[in-house]
Amino acid sequence: MSAPPHHRRRTDAERPASVRSAGGPAGDQDRPASARISLGRLALADSSNYLLLLGTTLFLVVFGLVMVLSSSSIESWTDNNGFFGGFWKQATYALVGVPLMLVMSRMPLVFWKRVAWPAIFLAIGLQSLVFTPLGIDEYGNRNWIAVGSISGQPSEFVKLALVVWLAFVLARKQELLSDWKHALIPVVPIGGLAVGLVLLGRDLGTVLILASIVFAALYFAGVRWRILLPVMILAGIGAAASVATSANRMNRLLSFIDTECADYEGVCWQPLHGTWALANGGLFGVGLGNSVEKWDWLPAASNDYIFAIVGEELGLVGAVVLLLMFVLLAVALLRVIRASTDPFVRIATGAVLMWLIGQAFVNIGVVLRVFPVLGVPLPFISAGGTALITSLMAVGIVLSFARHEAGRASLAQQGRGTLR
Repeated sequence: MSAPPHHRRRTDAERPASVRSAGGPAGDQDRPASARISLGRLALADSSNYLLLLGTTLFLVVFGLVMVLSSSSIESWTDNNGFFGGFWKQATYALVGVPLMLVMSRMPLVFWKRVAWPAIFLAIGLQSLVFTPLGIDEYGNRNWIAVGSISGQPSEFVKLALVVWLAFVLARKQELLSDWKHALIPVVPIGGLAVGLVLLGRDLGTVLILASIVFAALYFAGVRWRILLPVMILAGIGAAASVATSANRMNRLLSFIDTECADYEGVCWQPLHGTWALANGGLFGVGLGNSVEKWDWLPAASNDYIFAIVGEELGLVGAVVLLLMFVLLAVALLRVIRASTDPFVRIATGAVLMWLIGQAFVNIGVVLRVFPVLGVPLPFISAGGTALITSLMAVGIVLSFARHEAGRASLAQQGRGTLR
């Protein structure tokens, strides 16, 4: 007795040509080609979001190296390091940071979730070292540690650890964040400890960036404004108290409020020379390497005030190009957020967005005298090894998210094609 039509197995002659080519004796020879096509699609999982973020970051790094070469040459020469001393040092950090970024971009999503708690405790431990004999003072801030000839800022690693840890904790409590206790615990106690250690080192600029990372993580996690606003108000009161209790910060704030900035040889020296550098640049600049202010007139010309040198040497055109690259970086990060359905990815990428773009906004705002002097570097552009490496590591984490989401979308597309 023959089987019903829907149970009877088709012969090779009855199968469609596309099916015969995929299996059976006649299709075995085509399997390697099919496999190559599938692997090719997975290789293309480095989506447009991935490529946009990677390309923008690499452009900013190269742009920063060129500007560090120009802005640090005179200071490096006077320090007996030759004209290229500052450049080679920054280039070395870039040669470490870029491969590290690419390695981190290959890490699976689960890896970042596993290292969240160890990372925050390690970062807090490193920040605590600034209060030991390893800690050193720089410009009135105790936010550096030195081991032999190697020095760095642990607070930069606190930023990175906060991004991953906040995303992990808030993503796991996603359904409970309408309750203020679940939204703020353990975020406020442990995050507050990390930020508080930096504040004890008197680095208010870094504290503001760290606070913005925390608020961004809470916002992208979906915490309601009725919970966020009181915390923001309390943080604002704390920042005001920190300014009021420091004579140096009060002087900088008063000089910012004073539009004439009468204390020319004191707190007004740096912001005024930064403004003059921008004015000297005009529309097209004085030419790369031809800055006047970098001849020991503008303090921190290769660090916090490097945007002033960009404006002087490359003019308004060069400054606008740099601004547009940061806008493009923000677009790339927002696209990763939009493409993801994983709350961990969305929260972490949102925190990185606030960190990099917010810090760039503050740095450029200080140079333009929109904000008082705060002492935060311009991401990827300013000289500084720890800041460059940790910024590249943050991008590496987001690149791994972009690869994960692109790979998931590619597999889902292949599944839909198979069903058809």
